[in-house]
Amino acid sequence: MMNEHVMNQPIGETRLDRNTQGVIGKGVDRYEGKLKVSGKAPYAYEHLIGEKVAYGFVVPGPVGRAKVRSIDTSRAMAEPGVLAVVTGDGLPRSSAQPMSPAGQTMDGEIFHYNQPVALVVAESFEIARHASHLVKVDYEEIEGRYEIESRRGTGRATDAGPMAADTKRGDFEKAFAAAEVQFDQTYRTPSYHSAAMEPHTSVAKWDGDQLTVWSSCQLLETNVQQIASGVGVDVSKVRLLSPYIGGGFGSKLGIGPDAVLAALGAREAGRPVKLALTRQNVFQTTSRRGETIQRVRIGATKDGKITCFAHETETPNSEGEGFFEPSGISSVFLYAGADRLVTHRVITSDVLMCSAVRAPGEATGMLATESALDELAVRFGIDPVEFRRMNEPDKDPQQDVPFSSRKLLECIETGAKRFGWADRPKTPGSRREGEWLIGYGMASASRANSLMQSSAEIEMTPDGRATVKTAMTDIGTGTYTILQQIAAEMLGMPLDQVDVLLGDTSLPSSSGSGGSWGANSAGSSVYVAAEAVIEEFAKRLGVEADALTLKDGHAISGNRQIPFSEILNGDTIRVVGTIKPGDTSDKTNQASYGAHYAEVAVNATTGETRVRRLLTVGAAGRILNEKTATSQCYGGQIWGIGYALEEDLVVDARNGLIVNHDLAEYHVPVHADVPKLDVVLLEERDRHASPLAGKGIGELAIAGVGAAINNAIYNATGARIREYPVTMDKLLPHLPEDVGAAA
Repeated sequence: MMNEHVMNQPIGETRLDRNTQGVIGKGVDRYEGKLKVSGKAPYAYEHLIGEKVAYGFVVPGPVGRAKVRSIDTSRAMAEPGVLAVVTGDGLPRSSAQPMSPAGQTMDGEIFHYNQPVALVVAESFEIARHASHLVKVDYEEIEGRYEIESRRGTGRATDAGPMAADTKRGDFEKAFAAAEVQFDQTYRTPSYHSAAMEPHTSVAKWDGDQLTVWSSCQLLETNVQQIASGVGVDVSKVRLLSPYIGGGFGSKLGIGPDAVLAALGAREAGRPVKLALTRQNVFQTTSRRGETIQRVRIGATKDGKITCFAHETETPNSEGEGFFEPSGISSVFLYAGADRLVTHRVITSDVLMCSAVRAPGEATGMLATESALDELAVRFGIDPVEFRRMNEPDKDPQQDVPFSSRKLLECIETGAKRFGWADRPKTPGSRREGEWLIGYGMASASRANSLMQSSAEIEMTPDGRATVKTAMTDIGTGTYTILQQIAAEMLGMPLDQVDVLLGDTSLPSSSGSGGSWGANSAGSSVYVAAEAVIEEFAKRLGVEADALTLKDGHAISGNRQIPFSEILNGDTIRVVGTIKPGDTSDKTNQASYGAHYAEVAVNATTGETRVRRLLTVGAAGRILNEKTATSQCYGGQIWGIGYALEEDLVVDARNGLIVNHDLAEYHVPVHADVPKLDVVLLEERDRHASPLAGKGIGELAIAGVGAAINNAIYNATGARIREYPVTMDKLLPHLPEDVGAAA
């Protein structure tokens, strides 16, 4: 049985609003939590335990850019225990871009330092690692391009990005020239890495011409196609499984090179192959977020009304890659301004490819624009909260369509009251506690919302249990749990009567986890399937579906209360529900909104910054699980601290080597860096967004956090830093001399 819903009209009241079963929205524990804490949830590398397998190890390219003359594998093959050394032009040179048909291949060249050039397969990991050093690469070095600062203005527009390279309205240059007040500043963000706790790993096994791959992947629907293309077989011959994933953050939207390499190695060695990229491999051979140079220009009236807005981004990517960091993705609609210009240019680079990292666009773009809004508010002498209120548009300023729902001002006002914003230091550098300067900062948050096509099956068995089946993935966000909650609420069943199967391409195809679309897309497909089950129950009972109340595994109609097992009468019902985006996506601007408030202390002598308080207020439609949604916000807040103060993927400008390619040197926040976090989720229903009336929250929570912290640093010290991260060496020259002397 099939059921399909196209989102052409806003949704009315649903069974989720009635909340008869009382499980939707509640902060219930994770469905798979016990498996994870007991070590029984198998991740990709942990499959085929006890079977006779081989192990792979990547041979990295020894230079930043070169043509490969030859690869000598003879010494490696002579080592006892070595089964195969895989080489060839078809080897993947990095991860595949999200949703692309295939990844870029080596084609006889080295495109970035430590690019995979061969794979050694051996009886043990240790033998493979040793033999990898015996593979010799003869190459002709090419002059490389390893930084973008000296090549500003040389970038290209590309139509392969996540948004249009250019978004314009009116005549910005003319309006800016005529503006009573002009703001023009440039901000820089470094390269970043996802640094997921679980490295990219794959296990590949051939059974004749059938390939099974267990891999750490986010978008199985396209990931399986990328593997098939990389191995050179039809997609019908490949099954991909990713039941548990230890974090992805965008780096696993496209397959890592490990998936194809493991499959190629298994075919050549004649046995299953396990391949776990080392942490250094992960940093050097998968993908990264590109550094940005962002120019923000704002024209305004003398009383602070924005009249025109421009946000121009330059960012790198490697040869042949069209993806760009879409830093202007929220600038298109967040603030008022009749004349607008948002552009992106890609500067070709010979460093590891750039791709999506959590909140692509907003995470970097709002570091710039929310700092710019603060600077402009200070110039006008207007409270930054009031300045944002003054420049709130009543509809999408770019497309002239209504907002589906927009609680930005409510988030800002709720946060200001809860945080005590009215008590902030009015003059930078005016509040001091011993040797620490105290400052408050705030920033808006937004994240564009998407609904993606997705399918799920609900199987009702004669005993009245339900099983949800979909190729959706759970990257630690709580997908298992919310799908269980949706099915239980719609069908009126206790949670322990609903099972969930995920992460297998033999199941109905799903949206996958990414872009903050996963919960509402996959969840809506479960909703649609549940509607069909209810229709079948009603048909069997001879009543209208709307006349049925479902609770605790019983259908209630009139004076009758019938258990599901009786309705099923020994039958098994299987229904596949599919959700598709429709007119509501085009006729409204859909986004989640929020506000961040930060208190920092900056040491007047050393420039050390400590975040003392951090509050996030968010509005993302219906919250499906308060606990997992709040946890997502905690993760975004912590990552925002990293972007503000620590994270910086350092590239050697001489050769393109990523210098700090492990978690010892790539600094991320640890417990001592993170204060007690506060999260408030506002009640909201976005009836245009999905049948669930929800929107994404996982990436909203990182957008703008770093700017709030940077704005607080300015409030504490009077130092305005426009190059992230805001480290001590950047702060020290700008600290007032008399401040340090007064300690």
